[in-house]
Amino acid sequence: MATFTLPKNSKISGKGKAHAAGGDGKNVKTFKVYRYDPDSGENPRYDKFDIDLDECGPMVLDALIKMKSDQDSTLTFRRSCREGICGSCAMNINGRNGLACTTAIEDCKGEVRITPLPHMDVIKDLVPDFTHFYAQYASIKPWLQTMTPEPSGKERLQSPEDREKLDGLYECILCACCSTSCPSYWWNSDKFLGPAILLQAYRWLADSRDEMTGERLDELEDPFRLYRCHTIMNCANVCPKGLSPAKAIAETKKMVAERHI
Repeated sequence: MATFTLPKNSKISGKGKAHAAGGDGKNVKTFKVYRYDPDSGENPRYDKFDIDLDECGPMVLDALIKMKSDQDSTLTFRRSCREGICGSCAMNINGRNGLACTTAIEDCKGEVRITPLPHMDVIKDLVPDFTHFYAQYASIKPWLQTMTPEPSGKERLQSPEDREKLDGLYECILCACCSTSCPSYWWNSDKFLGPAILLQAYRWLADSRDEMTGERLDELEDPFRLYRCHTIMNCANVCPKGLSPAKAIAETKKMVAERHI
């Protein structure tokens, strides 16, 4: 029987800290937050934060900001726009990937457990390492590629009908909620591009102005880069923008198949 050993400092320690809300708040909710500092040499732990919701904004990100401001300034997480546009605050909330800024506290039942996006290296606390994810994004050349010279002083135009084909694709904010919810990506992220990157790849395949369709498909036609998708649909289930990466992947597979007819 095979024996698997977890890497050093990967097991959750039971020595978490508790942070009281303070005062005599009547509307208190407990948040269980993943803490990990690789520089400390200690195992990860869960800290508990009691938050008085009467003194906090309505979203999970508001609670995290209050924790950092009032209870533990060392708590580390990413955030920027607070409007569901930048994707910075992507994390796992009660077992589901999402954006902390658009996840309402009232929709989280019971104690709220917050962890980093799954199956990514953790830099600190709730901050995952996106280096590999962004390298995969760069590999698909996410920009308009053309062979013919641009009309002098004119833009490359497309019809309204062709423009509509990009709806449901261009809205992706690269938060990685979909890719880190995909079991195929968990096990094959070294080769499989994952839902987010494949949706972005199809965005350029679907663009009528791009003239490198054949070359793009050549790069994707690989047993791992494209075909590790098994339509589990976790990606569409968790996307905070309501997109369907699985549909984009299916369309890409269709384009590859049609080349060989």
